[in-house]
Amino acid sequence: MNSITDVPGIRVGQAQHEEGMTGVTVILVPEGAVAGVDVRGAAPGTRETDLLNPANLVEKVNAIALCGGSAFGLAAAQGVVNYLQERGYGFETPFGKVPIVPAAVIYDLGLGEHDAYPDPLMGYLACSVADKTVMEGNFGAGAGASIGKVLGNDSAMKSGEGTASTTLNLVLPNGPSYSYTVGALAVTNAFGDVYDGDRIIAGACRHSDGEFLNTMQMFRDGLVPLAPSNGNTTLGVVATDAPLTKAQACRLAMMAQDGLARAIQPVHTMFDGDVVFALSTGGLPPTAETNPLLLTLLGSLAADVLCKAIQRSVTEARPAGGLPAARHKN
Repeated sequence: MNSITDVPGIRVGQAQHEEGMTGVTVILVPEGAVAGVDVRGAAPGTRETDLLNPANLVEKVNAIALCGGSAFGLAAAQGVVNYLQERGYGFETPFGKVPIVPAAVIYDLGLGEHDAYPDPLMGYLACSVADKTVMEGNFGAGAGASIGKVLGNDSAMKSGEGTASTTLNLVLPNGPSYSYTVGALAVTNAFGDVYDGDRIIAGACRHSDGEFLNTMQMFRDGLVPLAPSNGNTTLGVVATDAPLTKAQACRLAMMAQDGLARAIQPVHTMFDGDVVFALSTGGLPPTAETNPLLLTLLGSLAADVLCKAIQRSVTEARPAGGLPAARHKN
């Protein structure tokens, strides 16, 4: 399906407020997946990411929630927790199971209804429709996403959500062979422009004629924006069925961040809160270490599919909120 749900054990649920232009995307792994995270943006909004530090206790999460609504949208994660608790999923404690749901948000308050936020009910609803199909473009947390905001909304273009996957087949000399899936999902709400190679495919543009402004060229020419948008952030989740430790999942997330750098320029700015999560549904490796070459290949492919997911998040978006989209620039 060329989707993150090609990874065994992954389901995705999406819910959105179309008029409010905000929403929630839940990557659901009820039985638990080893998780890591890498935060590169300077303005992140997150929940329970400290738990994913390899030095800390809990090994697995039950879901990842990606939300619109800036800090207000973190409330949607409680609905995910409620959904999992009702079904008996979570980290075992002496007084019951506690669902582990890290979350991150994008700032989408500048589009749609600025006081429409994802809430616990929206998070719960996203879980209730989770399956193997991922709707790309203006769905879930991508409902209010936009890019190319060097001149604020006057230059912005509508973006959204995208997904991609690939398969790794590796035969080591005089060693074992491996076959694993690597998938990615992205919610692209970036300050910068989105590229395919050296070509801008979506980003800051003149709404009158759809011509791209080229944010990086503006910077090279010394054209400093008067009022850049501080409401940005690209969120990514990469997943694999290869067994990984928490430390290795964090390394996978770190390598996957290269996908943002390939697809978005500029990226990881002071106006972005870029966060990438990594999930392993294959559990913990039978020994303390996964083969370093295998982890290198997994991380390289994770960056590749996350780049593709970002590109799809803009090519599948539809015009909305007065913003053009890559499909219909003019």
